[in-house]
Amino acid sequence: MEKGRMIFISGGVRSGKSSYAEKIAAKMAKQKGRSLHYIACGHASDEEMALRIRHHRAERENSVPAWNTWEHSTNIHRLASRFDQQGIVLLDCLTTLLNNELFASEEEKWNLAAFQEDVFNMITIGIEAILNSCKYLIIVSNEVLNAPLTDGVTFIYGKILGKLHQWAVDKADSAFLVEAGHAISKKGEIADEWNHCSWDGF
Repeated sequence: MEKGRMIFISGGVRSGKSSYAEKIAAKMAKQKGRSLHYIACGHASDEEMALRIRHHRAERENSVPAWNTWEHSTNIHRLASRFDQQGIVLLDCLTTLLNNELFASEEEKWNLAAFQEDVFNMITIGIEAILNSCKYLIIVSNEVLNAPLTDGVTFIYGKILGKLHQWAVDKADSAFLVEAGHAISKKGEIADEWNHCSWDGF
């Protein structure tokens, strides 16, 4: 079985990273007639969040090409069988997925080293499973590690996220940092080539 290729896209809040990722995914799917999938890791914690989720879901369903949306806040490995070997999958976002996995249990386990390792493994195993089940996996994540990480929860969260980012960039074929809507190539393909090429060979 041929393994898919991975694109990692990160940026600060409202940097344009998700829009950039969606543009890449939609362009690849449209030009090659591939299926298009969106893994939404956010969950409706209140009515405002539920409204935003419904709005974004409707936008994706009405776009051309249309997205297949999978709302999965944890255990993303369970989705792997839903994709085909030629599909494009966008996961948005890694930071939310980590938050969900780290605090999914009612018990306060986040400060246990063994649990932290379990969370890291759960996420990376899930990504690997999806990568083996599609043509392209595009992962979006937030850059939240520039500010000092002082208290216990914030420090643990930042430590795991940093480890996940390093793992993802090492695994990825291409990695971009998006600032003010502009993608800066950090690994692999030059950002402008993704924006303007004809996608031959994909």
